[in-house]
Amino acid sequence: MNPCRFLIRLLVLVAVMTILPGGVSWAKPPHVLLIMVDDLGWMDLRCQGNDRLNTPRLDRLARQGVRFTHAYAAAPICSPTRGALITGLAPARLHITQHGKDGPAFWPKDRKIQPPAAEHVLPLRTVTIAERLRETGYATGFFGKWHLSGEPVQLDPAGGGPGFWPEHQGFDVNIGGCGLGGPPSYFDPYRIPAIQPRQKGEYLTDRLADETIAFMRGKHHQPMFICLWTYNVHYPFEAPADLIAKHKGREGPGLKNAVYGAQVEATDRAIGKVLDEIDRLGLADNTLVIFTSDNGGWEGATDNRPLRSGKGDLYEGGLRVPLIVRWPAVIATGKPFAPAMACDTPVISMDLSATVLDAAHVKPGEGTAPDGLSLRPVFQGKKLDRDALFFHYPHYAFHKVNRPGGAIRAGQHKLIRRYDDNSLELFDLVADVGEKRNLAAEKPELAAMLDAKLGHWLRDTTAQMPTRVR
Repeated sequence: MNPCRFLIRLLVLVAVMTILPGGVSWAKPPHVLLIMVDDLGWMDLRCQGNDRLNTPRLDRLARQGVRFTHAYAAAPICSPTRGALITGLAPARLHITQHGKDGPAFWPKDRKIQPPAAEHVLPLRTVTIAERLRETGYATGFFGKWHLSGEPVQLDPAGGGPGFWPEHQGFDVNIGGCGLGGPPSYFDPYRIPAIQPRQKGEYLTDRLADETIAFMRGKHHQPMFICLWTYNVHYPFEAPADLIAKHKGREGPGLKNAVYGAQVEATDRAIGKVLDEIDRLGLADNTLVIFTSDNGGWEGATDNRPLRSGKGDLYEGGLRVPLIVRWPAVIATGKPFAPAMACDTPVISMDLSATVLDAAHVKPGEGTAPDGLSLRPVFQGKKLDRDALFFHYPHYAFHKVNRPGGAIRAGQHKLIRRYDDNSLELFDLVADVGEKRNLAAEKPELAAMLDAKLGHWLRDTTAQMPTRVR
């Protein structure tokens, strides 16, 4: 055979073998930017329909990718969702089902059931997706809120501590990640043990964006997995003065107070800086960007309407969250998604873990991502091979107004089982997104079928259940 012809055939064969569906090459794994905002409600973006808030950069991101309108956090509170996202495991399976260490401070005096003893530290034996990606050559950076390493040591000497921070869970760099659920202050000095003071008065979300950018500039010649998990928009409610002034007088439905609106815009602005750096470095076409929230909005700060309730509750206001995904190598806007088009496929936090591993061509392996599905089929106009999503929150939240329970979302219906009396609530989320009409009595067969599915899932995940108070 002619040597030149043989070489050409060899090159063609190599090209075919290295190109995967969606145009992604084994030789060039994509960068991944996983952004999670704390306590951002489903209606807290302008692209979600809230015209009292300013989120131009996230609105633009939505136009460049896919905006999911039926996206769910793994839990209605923060730590369980964070554990689920970084491992791909459901909170029920992890036994991390409460925000921090549970205790009497959360329990109503007239409670009928005793919540189970939940884990509040992510064990080092648990395999994170950061560890899986680093094994394959990814540079891994964590910036922001972790809240999976237990309480501050001085409050709970037996629980967690710095040995469980992100740098011990697969991340090369950790700026800000520790056991704190919220920052003592959003202005430098922050008094966060995992971030050093830099410039007095600097806003925390801007600082995290700068640290993310510095990491990208130093590591972009290799594949990067970056978690930017902002402390915003969690309490304490503090924001730059210019943005607070901008929101004064705009209060009303969709915006309870100017400071919260300013926090949302400050977060949008900081994320915009990071997205601009991705463009400046020429990485946009080969970067998977995911934006979401760890739970629904806290009703003390934001307006979740038309959803019912908020953070700490199994109603939609506590579980449904914004989700935007931009992945140019796979998502061709217009095929099947037109620019700014929304997707109504129900998805959950663990799906994002599976999608990240899929994008990086990393098999989940033992102990990672069995509870999520890659969203690649959705981006290609196909359906996910799944008929239900499940939730388990057997605790009282910090506000003590919720009822412990489990939930299942199947098709357009959602069922909630209350653990205190085993009562059922059934809702048609298409006809009644505000969950005002309980259909359990009208559709007893459907309610019983969904309840049985929920029970099977609880047993399969070895979910810890509450006990009766004697």
